[in-house]
Amino acid sequence: MPDSLSFTRRALRVVGKCVAVLVSCCAVLGIVRVSAPATTGPQGDPPGVERQLAFLRHALDGGAAKESQALFPEGYFFLHALYGLSRAESGMRLPEGKARATSLREARWALGRLESEEGRAPFSAALVPSYGVFHRGWTNWLRGAVLALQPAGARDPGEVRRFDADSAALGAAFDASSTPFLESYPGQAWPVDSTVAVASLRLHDALRPPRFAGTTRRWLDGVRERLDPRTGLLPHRVDPATGEPSEVARGTSQSMIQRFLVDIDPEFARRQYLRFRELYVVSPLGFGPAVREYPRGVDGPADVDSGPLPLGVSLSATVVTLGAAQVEGDAPLAGALANHSELAGLPVGTPWTKRYAFGLLPIGDAFLAWSKTARPWVAAVPDPPAATVSGWWRVPWVSVLVLVGAAVWVPGGMRRWRRARGRAEAAVPLSAGR
Repeated sequence: MPDSLSFTRRALRVVGKCVAVLVSCCAVLGIVRVSAPATTGPQGDPPGVERQLAFLRHALDGGAAKESQALFPEGYFFLHALYGLSRAESGMRLPEGKARATSLREARWALGRLESEEGRAPFSAALVPSYGVFHRGWTNWLRGAVLALQPAGARDPGEVRRFDADSAALGAAFDASSTPFLESYPGQAWPVDSTVAVASLRLHDALRPPRFAGTTRRWLDGVRERLDPRTGLLPHRVDPATGEPSEVARGTSQSMIQRFLVDIDPEFARRQYLRFRELYVVSPLGFGPAVREYPRGVDGPADVDSGPLPLGVSLSATVVTLGAAQVEGDAPLAGALANHSELAGLPVGTPWTKRYAFGLLPIGDAFLAWSKTARPWVAAVPDPPAATVSGWWRVPWVSVLVLVGAAVWVPGGMRRWRRARGRAEAAVPLSAGR
């Protein structure tokens, strides 16, 4: 019995040491992830994105888009769209020629899925334009990306004609509308969807003979008349008949609006971005930056887009704001948000793939890859705004990780100290007797 008890105690000590080593290694890894550069900005090759895209393609082939569709109405569409756009942006950073072939092939493949029966299934063909501004805007943006990957003199004529025709349909819908915000679903309109569509018209005018300057100007005039009165930003949702705000600006849509607005009007975009950053970017409990779903001082319910809202923070808005900060040249904020994704996203990497949250939600990987590859496609990268994030944001995280990494060794150290003290006390009478 004593031998069995002794063996159990030794086994427990070994297990405890192994756990302590594991926790300490995780803490050191966390410090590395929160400190090492996790994005390269508008230029260069974003770390890990190619491996993320490899994982996403494998996930898509395994039915991940259908699984995402079960989570929210645009899951199938969004997963393909973001994969195709990230592939396109990755290719645009390469020299023209064979180096872009893979990106072009994959972007075309994703575009085909958007136009498939499954890609159109959630949307109504009776809307103007057909299938609504959400479907037509994102599809047109990706179609423009496919053309941008090809040399100007060697673009596929059929793809050029389709881009011209779809852009014309969008332009005509905006020109005929009494509101700048077209419907995405019957009786429902979100300004973010129209923002993407108008950005695609600006992309058209950058790639093809310009024809939508008047449409863009009228759209901006209408937008300025219908800003959310509480925040001065584009509202989250509007009355589809009038375009008047019906819901306060929210982080999930704002983070995406800021991503596209810079390609429509850089000056207006900068003012909107600074206001968004002021009202939504926070450091809850000193750990930040992160992005609120509702502006400071306002609380509201979570939904499928925002996800859970611990301390008012939306993880999805935080991820997408990484891309918004990057297109605005706000490198300190973009870098901090990228580091947060490396710490909290629990990435798992191999030499060939990289996935976050153990690959359980590929749509999250898609948004992150798209955000890390962000840069303006029409406008030049703006001058950096005044920074609101310094390198000191890491201190609370590093402090906690150091404490966690050290704390697991305290019980064992205390036991050794007590044993040593006991031996020393037991030796005192012997020494005194001599």
